[in-house]
Amino acid sequence: MRRLVLATLAASALAGPALAANTAPPTVAPKFESVPQDAVLSYNLIGLNITDAENNTVGEIKDLAIVHDKLVGYIVSVGGFLGMGERYVAVSPSSVALGYDADAKKWKAIIGATKDQLKSAPEFKYDGKFKR
Repeated sequence: MRRLVLATLAASALAGPALAANTAPPTVAPKFESVPQDAVLSYNLIGLNITDAENNTVGEIKDLAIVHDKLVGYIVSVGGFLGMGERYVAVSPSSVALGYDADAKKWKAIIGATKDQLKSAPEFKYDGKFKR
């Protein structure tokens, strides 16, 4: 019993500094923004199919990469079937043309690359701090 109490106290003492290192950053007063009507919201992008110039589906936007409050990439899944064998690539937002098709009432994403070109691009892996 005595060993259990000592072990619990030792674990608590060691865990204290580790928890302090993970404290939340200081907060600041919110700055409110108005959102223009031509803005694209993230829920419009996640799951959006990307097509090539011939309207062939070449991938799907799975995630957004944001660095220092700036969108730096779309994580695109390429290949695979029913979630098996797909691989991910990070694509610059400037290489994807986004637009709203008012007739079809949906967003469109077009890239100037084929599925094979995307498959041969450097792979993005969900590991380390990105692990899902």
